[in-house]
Amino acid sequence: MCADRLSPLPLSLPLSLPHLRDAIRGRIRRQVYATVHGDGLDFGRYDRPDGDPGLFGPDSMVWLVHGDMPGMFTGGIAALLLQSLHPLAMAGVDQHSDYRERPIDRLNGTAGFVTVTSYGGAAEAEAAIARVRRIHEHVRGTAPDGRPYDAGDPELLRWVHVAETCCFLAGYQRYAPRPLSRSEQDRYFDEVARTAERLGATDVPHSLAEVHAYLREVRPQLALTEAASAAVDFLRAPGTFVSDPGSAAAMRILVDGGIDLLPDWARAQLRLPTRSVLGVTAVRAAVRALAAVLRYGCEPSDVITTARARALRPASTAVRTSPPDPG
Repeated sequence: MCADRLSPLPLSLPLSLPHLRDAIRGRIRRQVYATVHGDGLDFGRYDRPDGDPGLFGPDSMVWLVHGDMPGMFTGGIAALLLQSLHPLAMAGVDQHSDYRERPIDRLNGTAGFVTVTSYGGAAEAEAAIARVRRIHEHVRGTAPDGRPYDAGDPELLRWVHVAETCCFLAGYQRYAPRPLSRSEQDRYFDEVARTAERLGATDVPHSLAEVHAYLREVRPQLALTEAASAAVDFLRAPGTFVSDPGSAAAMRILVDGGIDLLPDWARAQLRLPTRSVLGVTAVRAAVRALAAVLRYGCEPSDVITTARARALRPASTAVRTSPPDPG
């Protein structure tokens, strides 16, 4: 009888420990990819042509910063909040975007543009930029204050670009394993300016100092409009656009993390509540815990792995490989 009690576990257990780990990682990866990219993740945009570095290449700061998922998630939310403070930019969003009815589709579209311009082949990146420029041709109108706006306005494009990239970098600096040095931060802004300039922006900042100078210059033009206030309220209630309880909880953590990335003056202008030191510590701890889960499930990135292989294969001797299974 004692021997029976000590007999080994049956060999018919459904999953060994390594298989269980793979299953958990696969589930996390599928959930994240489905939320961020929907059905729009086409690995064909990243695995050819052989030897093509795209707009930036594997050794760029753009590949490094845009590849850090926790930083991009929190930074992306911070960017949406910061961008809303420009009355003309926000009027365009309010009057031409269906973000309230289709928020996940809008997330998929934005994520797809950033991903393909960062990691896609040069032709794919240029095609994505051309598509956005065509869309901008139809985004024009009159803001509630009576001023006309045009999404193709170089000044508005500069605002959107700076608000987005400074928040991406802020997310990376806070949550990446190794923050960038000052010279690396300058390299990031110098590199990513290429995308903004291709979209039609002018006088784009190319360094951290130039970004700070631009933000000081533009601040008198910023205001919390009714449309901006509605957008902030929408973002702060993720349960209204993410039905799954687990996803909604993760989104709340990321939204809190994005708010925490904003400069003090932006949080004040957006009328966001001030957190105590203890509250800030709790938010950052929650984001870091979620970041560990995201990294466990999603690193190494399938997109970056595919793009790196494409860029490093010699064009004359490369053999086309199949894209990896995302989960």
